Amino acid sequence: MATLVLGTVGRVIGGPIGGALGALAGQAIDGRLFRGAAREGPRLTELAVQTSSYGTPIPKLFGTIRVAGTVIWSTDLIETRTTSRSGKGQPGTNSYSYSASFAVALSARPIRGVGRIWAEGKLLRGAAGDWKNRTGFRLHLGTEDQAVDPLIASAVGATPAYRGLAYAVFEGMQLADYGNRIPSLTFEVAADAGPVASGAIAAMLADEVTGGGGVALGGFAASGASVRGVLETLAAIDGGWWQPDGHRLVRRSDAGAAVAVTDRGARRRTVAALASAPREVAVAHHDPARDYQIGVQRVRRPGAGERVDRVELPAVLDAATAKGIAAALVAHSEAERTRRQVTLGPEGMAIAPGGIVRVGDEAGRWRVARVAVAGPATTLDLVPLAAMPVTAGASSGQVAAAADVPVGATRLVVAELPGLEDAPLSGPRISVIAAGAGAGWRQAALLYSLDDGASWIGAGGTAAAAAIGRVEVAPVAASPWLVDRRSRVVIVLEHAAMALHDADAAMLAGGANLALVGDELLQFGRAEPLGAGRWALSGLYRGLRGTEGAIGGQQAGDRFALVERDAVAAIDLPVSAIGRAVRVLASGVGDTVEPAAAIVTVTGASVAPPAPVHGAARVQADGSIAIRWTRRSRAGWDWVDSRDAPLAEETEAYRVVIEQADGSERTVEVTEPGLVLAAGDSARAVRIVQRGTLAPSVPLRFLL
Repeated sequence: MATLVLGTVGRVIGGPIGGALGALAGQAIDGRLFRGAAREGPRLTELAVQTSSYGTPIPKLFGTIRVAGTVIWSTDLIETRTTSRSGKGQPGTNSYSYSASFAVALSARPIRGVGRIWAEGKLLRGAAGDWKNRTGFRLHLGTEDQAVDPLIASAVGATPAYRGLAYAVFEGMQLADYGNRIPSLTFEVAADAGPVASGAIAAMLADEVTGGGGVALGGFAASGASVRGVLETLAAIDGGWWQPDGHRLVRRSDAGAAVAVTDRGARRRTVAALASAPREVAVAHHDPARDYQIGVQRVRRPGAGERVDRVELPAVLDAATAKGIAAALVAHSEAERTRRQVTLGPEGMAIAPGGIVRVGDEAGRWRVARVAVAGPATTLDLVPLAAMPVTAGASSGQVAAAADVPVGATRLVVAELPGLEDAPLSGPRISVIAAGAGAGWRQAALLYSLDDGASWIGAGGTAAAAAIGRVEVAPVAASPWLVDRRSRVVIVLEHAAMALHDADAAMLAGGANLALVGDELLQFGRAEPLGAGRWALSGLYRGLRGTEGAIGGQQAGDRFALVERDAVAAIDLPVSAIGRAVRVLASGVGDTVEPAAAIVTVTGASVAPPAPVHGAARVQADGSIAIRWTRRSRAGWDWVDSRDAPLAEETEAYRVVIEQADGSERTVEVTEPGLVLAAGDSARAVRIVQRGTLAPSVPLRFLL
């Protein structure tokens, strides 16, 4: 309308030139007022962030692609309180954890399965199907006969089965690692057994489309405001276009046959300015080399212009293919600056938009962009077919992929160790050192039982993963008072990711490289890697913290654990637990069959004073025997003042058992580290035990 009005006014005022200017102005106004609504195709942003908004479109997925999905159902946060107690009469500690159950819609088309799952960019489920965090999980494939999810039905009541919709249900997902909120999840969804051609995807989206051919896509997500928008996106990927053929749309490409035509009118050709074509095209796509995250490939042409086009393709493409698409779009845009019109007779009505023609004997092939019929004449608007450019190599860039390391089952080392702190304990304690069979293990929940499993008490969780394993070559017997340079202990750690390190004298003095080997605590100065998780330890300080009685008792297959304070979880027990067996269970993410279990007998070693040392006997002038020894303490291990260690017991008391030559024994109680036997006493050996407040020490025995 504006074209007609302004063209007439222009001719009245300015003659033919004014009429032409008025018509141009009118065409611009008509183009703004009467142009059709934009047809939105799928965009990458629709697949990047997990949503739960009403009316959010759910894509139809093809091949294998990474998508975020849409939350379609969720519970409120579920709070769980756990009370752990340190012992009889001690106050309990309440700890709280939070979980949630929810469902995420993935595809409006049936799928074959789900591979990896990321939560906040970190792997929640690995490629092997192993979980990195605790959650229940069910996957509904979107078939037309799938059943109602039992959890949603129990929470909501009457609920649809969402047939035709693939969705995942998380039950009781632990949220501590995600700020006690449902994390943003993305899923590696396998909808088809392999890549799918772009033409085949188009044919599956609409019955009126005849596809075939195109580019093989690793994956594709069809969504957006219209099917036409998706078809245009697919055409941008494979360089083809859609041509009407009766009531159907047929995919065409520049490889099709050309129809020869003869121009009956004047030759009309126009070339738009170079600046009207984009100088740079950026193609965003899902890059399999980047764990299906967004990759961008750019192609820039020389010459004038500042226009930059970004094309978002919700398709799985490698970097080279994406760069080729960008180069093709640049070439097509530059070629389509040239336009040509040809006038045909009635025979031209048989040529539909999208057809390929060749004009007379001229070189080159043209695509029909528009057909206009006026009486017996048919006018074709043509654009040249551009030759596909040759692109240089493309790179996916530096990939910061989430590490997919197995968690594995929990491995436990449970022992009643002498107190590791400088201050003495007020009750017995067992130490739990744990790790996993895989490098991805982080923690496990702990339970213990004092009544042979009849009841269980929560003990929180394990500490940080420790370096644990087994002894392959045991240390030899050696003195606890000298550095053992003879032994070369070979250790096999649980997996190759565990590592040990050397320690110099200052580090050893600070407590570094303390290890439990069998029942002996020792330190090592040198750790030599032998490969495949095997290490050779040398430069040993033996029998530490009163464990000298275990020296020389190790054998191949015994336990090994590096004792570091941040890797030891403590379970404090009542005094009544001394002499009883304690069962310990540890359950982590990788313990899918059964929890790790251990049993330890509480002897009181954690609260007993170390055995006395430096026992000696001397015959005095009157024939009597003076027996002396040096006490040790379970406090003041650092010995910072170089004086006698503190007593750390309510009283100083010793029980001395005197072994007679005839095999009989008698017991003497003393309150100081010494005893005198009368002349002529037939004693041949003594055993000295320091009586602690909670438990006695291991005896010191020596011959007279």
